[in-house]
Amino acid sequence: MKILILCTGNSCRSQMAHGFLQSFDPNLTVRSAGTEASGKLNSKAVEVMLETGIDISHHTSDSVDLYLNEEWDYVITVCGGANESCPAFLGKVKKRLHIGFDDPSHAIGTPEFIQGEFIRVRDEIREAFHKFYLSKISKM
Repeated sequence: MKILILCTGNSCRSQMAHGFLQSFDPNLTVRSAGTEASGKLNSKAVEVMLETGIDISHHTSDSVDLYLNEEWDYVITVCGGANESCPAFLGKVKKRLHIGFDDPSHAIGTPEFIQGEFIRVRDEIREAFHKFYLSKISKM
């Protein structure tokens, strides 16, 4: 099973989703990419994922262009921008889904508030992708 997770910058939400899906089933082939990849991971995303026991610090922020010629069972967008600008994977994607989340990197406020936003979005991603995994993947 091959799953590609897309967002705009590929530094935060898609990386967390990638980490969770891989933790649910190490036999899955999971990749994440960005329509405008930032080239780096968000340090807060890495930090809050470590709190769950998942280390994504070794992930890379890659452009979706690297994956356009591959076949995918699922391409999942996690932000509105990537959903709108998702390139065409003509005939190479079995299913395309959108599971959107707020971008915690846009949070403004105290350090505690910003940390709380990263934790909230992380937990929403874990819950949504666990439901996806249980309903779509684990039954195969």
